[in-house]
Amino acid sequence: MFRRITLWYSRLLSWLLVASVAVLIIPVSLQIFSRYTELIPSYIWTEELARFCFIWSIMLGAMVGIREGTHFVVDLWPAMNARAQAALRLVAAVFVLLFALVFLWWGMDFTRFAFKRISELAELPLWYIHLPWPLAGATWILFLGEQMWDDLRVMAGKAPPASSRPPEEIPGSIT
Repeated sequence: MFRRITLWYSRLLSWLLVASVAVLIIPVSLQIFSRYTELIPSYIWTEELARFCFIWSIMLGAMVGIREGTHFVVDLWPAMNARAQAALRLVAAVFVLLFALVFLWWGMDFTRFAFKRISELAELPLWYIHLPWPLAGATWILFLGEQMWDDLRVMAGKAPPASSRPPEEIPGSIT
């Protein structure tokens, strides 16, 4: 049940990522066209909206990247057996987990700081732009927990290595 929830959550994040990039194109295009033509007036709010969408796109992409196992990955080690790979992934996951905890803990303070503030130009609540940090931290913890559980099971010999499981069962796989 937990895997099904995280699978649907990751799919939701992927669609939100697509939507945020699609929305990002609108204010950026307006900025470009207004700079070079007189057909479109120069809008000030487009820069702020573009920044909001850009930050959300980055953070959503980082969340999806953790789920797919493509974020924070550097492959320097020679080929190893399944248990050694699982142990190495666990060590790496602990360091990413530390970043996730920092994003969650200080991200909540960062967001709380912005609750009663609004942006200067578009007058949007600033917590909209601050919310991705604690959300990313919580999401990373969720996805890392799932991946670390799988790696612990591989190390204990209770689960087959990730390469022998169907892709939809592997947290770091793209389906």
